[in-house]
Amino acid sequence: MKDKVYIMDTTLRDGEQTSGVSFSESEKLNIAKILLEEVRVDYLEIASARVSDGEMLGAQKVMEWAKGTVYHDKIEILGFVDGTTSLEWIAKAGGKVINLLGKGSLRHVTQQLKKSPEQHLADLKKSIALAREMNITVNLYLEDWSNGMRNSPEYVNFMLNGLKDEPIGRMMLPDTLGILNPTETFQFCTAMIRDFPTLHFDFHAHNDYDLAVANVDSALRAGIRTIHTTINGLGERAGNAPLSSVVALMNDHLKLPNSINEHKLTMVSRLVETFSGVRISGNKPIIGENVFTQCSGIHADGDNKDNLYFNDLLPERFGRTRKYALGKTSGKANIAKNLEDMGIRLDSENLKKVTDKVIELADKKESVTSEDLPYILSDILKSESIYEKITLSNYAISHALGLRPMATVCVEMNGELHEEAGSGDGQYDAFMNALLKIYHKQHRQLPALVDYTVTIPPGGKTDALVETLITWSLGEREFKTRGLDSDQTAAAIKATIKMLNIIESNGQIY
Repeated sequence: MKDKVYIMDTTLRDGEQTSGVSFSESEKLNIAKILLEEVRVDYLEIASARVSDGEMLGAQKVMEWAKGTVYHDKIEILGFVDGTTSLEWIAKAGGKVINLLGKGSLRHVTQQLKKSPEQHLADLKKSIALAREMNITVNLYLEDWSNGMRNSPEYVNFMLNGLKDEPIGRMMLPDTLGILNPTETFQFCTAMIRDFPTLHFDFHAHNDYDLAVANVDSALRAGIRTIHTTINGLGERAGNAPLSSVVALMNDHLKLPNSINEHKLTMVSRLVETFSGVRISGNKPIIGENVFTQCSGIHADGDNKDNLYFNDLLPERFGRTRKYALGKTSGKANIAKNLEDMGIRLDSENLKKVTDKVIELADKKESVTSEDLPYILSDILKSESIYEKITLSNYAISHALGLRPMATVCVEMNGELHEEAGSGDGQYDAFMNALLKIYHKQHRQLPALVDYTVTIPPGGKTDALVETLITWSLGEREFKTRGLDSDQTAAAIKATIKMLNIIESNGQIY
């Protein structure tokens, strides 16, 4: 495929330079496997040479898995112009490819290296020759290339003329400080391809001006055919171009062939979110919690009539489903869609009552999830088919310095009391372990806790209300429950009791 775009993902190297992010050995291995085997990226940059013992162990674990597979040659490690030091580090890790860090601007050479362009070129050629002797393939980063093109283009041309006949696989053009705009990116990339047609160029975007994906678009339009990305846009400062957005851009706007499996993007995004501890913004394109959620009642009505508010970014492409959120702008069509998903049909009069109640709650800044609807229905319609079959009779939780938290829990199930005690790593964990004992004795299944978020109002005092939102998974179903209390653990317990009643009734209300 002549126009195929290749993806080099650098989540495990540049992405790990995000403040506070450090992947363990097993996390690196799991991310690497998924990116290569399931997401199907073309190249994977997994580490920087000489960083730490942990970096070495992580790289070795990935390389040990890849050895003897088709992926071994696709895994790359950043190295430096330091004689054989980086090369020996990479060889010890089991690597076969070095992404050699050269300088792409005159200022970097003269101010940081304190060398002349001629000296730096000679050093690079020496490193390339040493790599060849050690049977290590070389790609070359031109660090700060974007500033080089702005302020010292003659230096960039000097370096590329001096390197164009060297055994270099790919020449990498980084916008290291995220300074470019789309117009400059197109001009600079066009000049590279025009003046050095025998070289294969990569483009590496940073997002300091929120232009990383727009600049990738310009680079691809100029003819660049390898793009660097990270999962969730992780990276130094404002991060890098996110893989999910780049893939959508290539597939929908540019119609450029690539090997990426769109359906796996959400899965790997959630995995990296968990491992990195960096939350994905709710409105982040493709992968954000809210991007396939319609809140406006007008939109829900339009979708009911002819999918009037759909675009090419169908959620099913990315392993997701469309949702209709509940809030102050919700209309009857929005509420009706949520009820339909639960097998609930209401006449127009009762549907209006429920809609008005949702709007009333949202006006008070209370979040409403679809799982809250049965309780709203129960309250408004006084339905006998909707009631709490499981109630929390009593609980006691203790926490002492140096001792594991303990919890005693008593719940009533269909008129019978059940009591158990448990310990845990925290107060809520102790509560859940006690609850788990009760359910095991009753041969009942509890859903898995997928996500747990706590929201405290900005500037809130010690007695401020805490909202706990918990995501649960049971079989193929995923749902959320929330609890509100001045105590975080109590809020989580309220959300948990709500969950118990949801799985008890299974949302079947007619």
